[in-house]
Amino acid sequence: MPETITSRDAARFPIVASCTLLGLYLFFKIFSQEYINLLLSMYFFVLGILALSHTISPMMNRFFPANFPNKQYQLLFTQGSGESKEEIVNYEFDTKDLVCLALSSVVGVWYLLRKHWIANNLFGLAFSLNGVELLHLNNVSTGCILLGGLFIYDVFWVFGTNVMVTVAKSFEAPIKLVFPQDLLEKGLDADNFAMLGLGDIVIPGIFIALLLRFDISLKKNTHTYFYTSFVAYIFGLGLTIFIMHIFKHAQPALLYLVPACIGFPLLVALAKGEVTEMFRLRAFPLPIGSSAAETALDPPRASSPGSRSHYERRPWDPVPSTAAHLHLWLPPQPGQGVLWAGSFLLRLLRAFPVLYITMMLENIVLQ
Repeated sequence: MPETITSRDAARFPIVASCTLLGLYLFFKIFSQEYINLLLSMYFFVLGILALSHTISPMMNRFFPANFPNKQYQLLFTQGSGESKEEIVNYEFDTKDLVCLALSSVVGVWYLLRKHWIANNLFGLAFSLNGVELLHLNNVSTGCILLGGLFIYDVFWVFGTNVMVTVAKSFEAPIKLVFPQDLLEKGLDADNFAMLGLGDIVIPGIFIALLLRFDISLKKNTHTYFYTSFVAYIFGLGLTIFIMHIFKHAQPALLYLVPACIGFPLLVALAKGEVTEMFRLRAFPLPIGSSAAETALDPPRASSPGSRSHYERRPWDPVPSTAAHLHLWLPPQPGQGVLWAGSFLLRLLRAFPVLYITMMLENIVLQ
């Protein structure tokens, strides 16, 4: 199930991110950078393979022939016996999932051995898509609190200290997208990069996904707020890159993304007289058999035990392949998706969070 971010969670985010950032900075100062990155590389190697498998599975299903020998598997661990038996692990997968896992493992080995920027970006995009899928905002006010708090956090740690830039340049893990600046000169062997932290994708992404729900709830068959916020994101990112090249200094991307992603849709809402409706939005998973427009503003009603009338997402169910629709749940299709362990490990974002680490690196760094 997705993790819903409440207003209290949103208020805590900058504090938790600051502690994580400062802790990593001290680790890099005290301990050998080589050993820290080796440990993190192994962790993200496993997590990246599972995330990439989870992401490419729906797309890869289109390439399998109809006569592909697809077998179903189930791995079950239980504890106790008789009536006291309790499931510890229960996940289902099929042959197609194993193929996706094998392909992702090739990318993982490539990243582990070469740290190539293409492998890094494949993992980074997979983390971003899974982050937008797993993290939901419960309303627009929470989104504003989250973006506003991280706006202050980002500006302080980039302009006020050298902590964020130091960690970003020292941290060798696929928690940022890298863009080779000498691609035309050195081709795929480029080694001079600009970096974009995944937090600059995931954090605005979950807000944009919420606005798409708002579009659906209006029952006007338009995606005005989604397209507005999407254009605002592109504008804010472009402005960040422009300022970075003008001043030749790392820029906190949220300094430009937050005003754009909140301001543009809010101006549209003011012009259309829909501000009240926007801040009344309450987002919930969509029940099966109901239209998104009918349920986007209403919580799901209770259903009888064992009933599937309301969708309860299972870890092996397929997910949409684009970030724009990751907030919408598809009907379950047994046997598809990746290992339950993949979904479980991805939820460790809260425990040893990829999210918090990406929030630390919410800036574009020019090396």
